[in-house]
Amino acid sequence: MNRPELRLHTPRLIENIRVVRERIGPSELMLVLKDDAYGHGLAWAVQAAERAGVTWFGSYDVRSGLDVRRALEGDARIFAWATSTDAEIDEALLQRLDLGVGTADYLDRIVARARELGITARVHLKIDTGLHRNGLLPEEWPQSMAAVRAAEAEGLLEFAGVWSHLAEASDAEDDEAQRVFLSAVALAEETGASPQTLHLTASAASWWRPELRGSLCRIGAFCYGIRSADGPELDGVVPAAELIASVTEVVDGDAVIGIGSFDGLPSTIAGVSVGTPGGPRVLRRIDHTSAVVEGWPGMTAGDEVTVFGAGERGECSATTLAERIGTVGEEILTRLTPRVRRTIVD
Repeated sequence: MNRPELRLHTPRLIENIRVVRERIGPSELMLVLKDDAYGHGLAWAVQAAERAGVTWFGSYDVRSGLDVRRALEGDARIFAWATSTDAEIDEALLQRLDLGVGTADYLDRIVARARELGITARVHLKIDTGLHRNGLLPEEWPQSMAAVRAAEAEGLLEFAGVWSHLAEASDAEDDEAQRVFLSAVALAEETGASPQTLHLTASAASWWRPELRGSLCRIGAFCYGIRSADGPELDGVVPAAELIASVTEVVDGDAVIGIGSFDGLPSTIAGVSVGTPGGPRVLRRIDHTSAVVEGWPGMTAGDEVTVFGAGERGECSATTLAERIGTVGEEILTRLTPRVRRTIVD
């Protein structure tokens, strides 16, 4: 069966990580792995990043955090920030996951489970800096800090960090968010020992606003070579994955390739340039299980077409395709179906 293929280039991911770490230094990198490492495959991303020396991973939820723990060879830190059930909290504590905490109720439940299990929980307390995506309001912060210090004194909690999300709507709003964040940190330091880590920024702000970085930066898409939609190119960072489909037949001077909308390729991207053995060609049409590409001299069944990638044969990046249909680059990757094979290129 002729199946399309997402080729994962390990050296590219490792080099991207090197470039990102150099850019954000001396802050430390937390590689974010949500949505199965942005469609690349969590186990592959974890193992490549571990080879690159990454020691912090952001898993979003506890379940994927446990997958990260299983994929690791060493003992890296894993940060899961989605609010979880008590059973998930137990698993997280047993596997030494760091938990992001954005509500007083969640903090209370973590402390209760730590007491029941006789385990010290590592928590990062989240202050709402204006995005309103979970997080303690500034007026809730003093009471929650008191609860943190009480649990800390009881040996049930390790105050591992303060964190938040930026709206990234404007520089002025992000500056105000930093002010709220630093106020929360200052209050935390008034009540006891400083938190171990501070992380406010994700990919875009970590890259372009060095003054907003803390000791840790959560970066996902950029490490995989996915730039921000409508954003500038990332110096030294290239797409780590490329989508390949083979020619199945030649019809009326055009090439029919074995990938279609049923494989997760949006039909609305028709008209973009793809890479072929004859150079860039127009992707004329996307059908359910196949697509039609403008032909080239000497084309034959079995020839490979690069639907998106690093541009080595004139193809667009995933983000360029996303911009065409008004979405973000990671969606082009995460919507690919299981029929698209993942193969590793070392």
